[in-house]
Amino acid sequence: MTEIRPFKGIIYNTSRVRGDEVVAPPYDIITPEMKDALYEKSPYNIVRIDFGKDHDNDTPEGENRYTRARRFLQEWLEEGILIEPERPSYYLYQVSYRINDEERIMRGVFARVRLTELCEGVFPHEATHSKPKADRLNLMRYCRANISPIFSIFNNPEESFQGLVDSRSSEEPYLSAIDHDGARHELWIVDDPDDVEFITGVVEGRPIYIADGHHRYETALEYMKERKRDNPDHTGEEPYNFTLMLLVNIPDGGLSILPTHRLVRGIPSGERDLLDKLRGYFDIEKMNSHEQLLRALPSHEHAIGMILKNSSQSYILIHKGIDLHEVPRPLRGLDVTVLHELIFKNLLSVEGVSYEMDPRIVINRVRSGEYSAGFFLNPTRVSEVEEVALECLRMPPKSTYFYPKILTGFVINRLD
Repeated sequence: MTEIRPFKGIIYNTSRVRGDEVVAPPYDIITPEMKDALYEKSPYNIVRIDFGKDHDNDTPEGENRYTRARRFLQEWLEEGILIEPERPSYYLYQVSYRINDEERIMRGVFARVRLTELCEGVFPHEATHSKPKADRLNLMRYCRANISPIFSIFNNPEESFQGLVDSRSSEEPYLSAIDHDGARHELWIVDDPDDVEFITGVVEGRPIYIADGHHRYETALEYMKERKRDNPDHTGEEPYNFTLMLLVNIPDGGLSILPTHRLVRGIPSGERDLLDKLRGYFDIEKMNSHEQLLRALPSHEHAIGMILKNSSQSYILIHKGIDLHEVPRPLRGLDVTVLHELIFKNLLSVEGVSYEMDPRIVINRVRSGEYSAGFFLNPTRVSEVEEVALECLRMPPKSTYFYPKILTGFVINRLD
């Protein structure tokens, strides 16, 4: 049974700073160049706390980016750059963005969500790695706060946040910002008791699926267990028993999932031999050019695009639905599973896969001879994420790229 609660979030004081100056993209997509630019924007940009710079004289026991993050958080609160509302609130969030020449709006609420073991109300869909979790855990230990939210989705076809958004549309948002892709992010504070009760009822008790932030969730769970061990008076009501999430209702629309394409080296056989291997498992459609492939692939419900080094031909591979009986059923029909389990693992014994969002970059890297082959995927569907997550299964790495990305800095959740 999932449980959500309003909370007194730490927010920027808009009489002192502007949203565009202080918010930042998620830490895991920030490049060194982006970090430098964010530092230049403002001495109060959230990146200094969430993903600060390392210094040459840093030490694990002394000064380091985690101690600086804690100090920035404390100082900004003391200076009034960051403030806390007087009443527990939800925080209504809206992102207006453009994709594939279409205008879309995604809406959700920031809330505290009670931590549970995975698949006991909160469900993952992708595997995680230890290094990012160690970084997030250190930040949590020093700051005693969730700095960046977990992006999660749920499914309630009977209720919607639309009416709540409409009621706020005449009000100026408390905080707004334009991201580097041109999307507009807006935040309203919701503390009216009736609205708070409504939001709680829309979400509570429904399965929650992690879209982005698997590392952050697993880290929050570990942090809770640490605090629980150290607190002989633990009751389960302490703030560290909850974590910060943005919750988006799937039927409200506005969600997008983008594909991440694959690049591989060292394919052992030539083009003819490779096609002979694949024909036992795929119907193969030949394209006259790479550009034709990119145009044709979206029209196929389940298919994988393939280009090869030293070849002007492109191919669309349509799986015949065989030889994946050992894979659990919800994963079996996913294009990304067919690519990784059947093509990479069983047929080609590929070791090492590179990932790239931009199909043009994939084409250029194969044409240059840097990679032996490129494989193109259509986006994973939201319904497929839900089905896999409910079975507590994990998709291959980078099976989903949820878009738009949620900016960090709109609200912080204290864990004390």
